[in-house]
Amino acid sequence: MIEGMKVLSFSHFVQGPAASQYLADLGADVTKVEPPAGSWERRTGSAGIRLGDQSVTFLSVNRNKKSIAVDLKHPDAIRVLRPLIERCDVVMENYRGGALEKLGLGYDAVRAFKPDIIYASATGWGSSGPMAGRPGVDLLVQARSGLVSVTGDGDGHATAAGTPVVDHHGAALLAMGVLAAYVRRLVTGQGTRVQSSLLAAGLDLQAESLALYYSGGKSRADIRRPGALATWFIDPPYGIYRLRDAHAAIALSGTMDDFAAALGSTELAAFDQRARRDHREQYTRILELTLAAWTYQELAARLEPLGFWIERVADYDDVREDAQVAEEGLLMDIPVGDARATVLSHPVRYDGALPPLRTPPPRLGEHTRPLLREAGFGVAEIDELIGSRVVIADDEAARG
Repeated sequence: MIEGMKVLSFSHFVQGPAASQYLADLGADVTKVEPPAGSWERRTGSAGIRLGDQSVTFLSVNRNKKSIAVDLKHPDAIRVLRPLIERCDVVMENYRGGALEKLGLGYDAVRAFKPDIIYASATGWGSSGPMAGRPGVDLLVQARSGLVSVTGDGDGHATAAGTPVVDHHGAALLAMGVLAAYVRRLVTGQGTRVQSSLLAAGLDLQAESLALYYSGGKSRADIRRPGALATWFIDPPYGIYRLRDAHAAIALSGTMDDFAAALGSTELAAFDQRARRDHREQYTRILELTLAAWTYQELAARLEPLGFWIERVADYDDVREDAQVAEEGLLMDIPVGDARATVLSHPVRYDGALPPLRTPPPRLGEHTRPLLREAGFGVAEIDELIGSRVVIADDEAARG
C-alpha cells in the first residue's frame, strides 16, 4: 500500500520498532539502523525469553525490515549514513532527546542536506519542558499520566496495566503521524518534523475519562470505586465479577429491572439508577455476593436473552485457542531457525486481507552489504568500512 516509502529507523526498545513495523507491514521499505552489538530489544528484550539465540521481544516488533549495523560514534558513521538518508523519505528515532543531535544526525543537520525529509521522533516526555531529556518508559508514564490512579481495584491501591499499553499506543500514534506527513509530502513535496511522546500517548488512552473528569468538575473522591467496577464514570454493574467457576465481564444493555429479576435479587431491585450511582459501593457488594454463587454458563443463559452483554474473562491460553482470534488471523507464526515464534499480526485489514509476512525479523547486519551497494559504495569501500568497524555485516545471513 505504501511500497514507495523508504524509512531509516534509529529505534530501539518497543515503541519505535513497533511503529516502524506498522509501516513495514504496509509495504514500506524499512531499514533498521542498529549499533554493532544490536538494539536493546535484540540483545536483551523482556523477561529473557528467547528462541534459539533470538529475543522474542525483537521478533515481535521487527518483521518485514532490513538491518544495517553502524557504530554511530565512529567518525566515519556520517559517511555511511548520509547517502542512506538522502535516498529515504523518513527518518524515525526514539533515542533520548538530544542523542542524535550530538552525533550530527539531528533534525536540523539532516534537513540541511535533505530538505524534504520526514523526521519523526518519539520521546518519553516530549521535546521541551522540565521533563524533556529525562528517561521515559511505559511504567513511569502510566504513573505520571494518571493511568495508574484509575486502574486496579479503585479502592486506593494503585495498579499498573498488566502490559505496556502506552508503548504500543505510542507506536500506533507515531506511525499515524508519519503516514500523515507522507501524504503531505506526496501532495506538496514538503518535509515534516513529526514529534510524539509516551506522555501524549498515555493521556490519549484516557481521552474520554479526562474530558469527563475536567469538564464535569469531578474530584479525586469521584474516581474511587469498588474494585469490581471497570471505570469510575460508568454506573454498575459495568465491571468484572468473580463467579463460582470463572470471572465474567458484564457490560450495559437491557433494563436494570430485568437484570435484578434475572438474578432473583430483591435487594438489587431496590436500587434505581440514581441509587446505583450514589451508592455504588453498597450496590456492588450486594452484586458480588449474589454472583459468587453462579457459574458462567448459568449467568450467560440468564442474561444474554435479555440483551445484556456478558463475556468470560480469558487468559492467554484461552486467547491462543479462541476461534474468533483464529478466524481474524490475529496471531501468526514466524520461522526462527528450526522453531517458530507466535506473534501478533498487523491489526488492520485492507480490502478484506491482512498484510502478509514478507520477511522474518532480520539478523543483525544482514543487509549491510546490499544496502551500502545500493547507496553507491563499491565492494572495496564496503570491505574497508567493515574492516574499520564502522559497520558490521552478517555475511552468512545475507547469503542465506
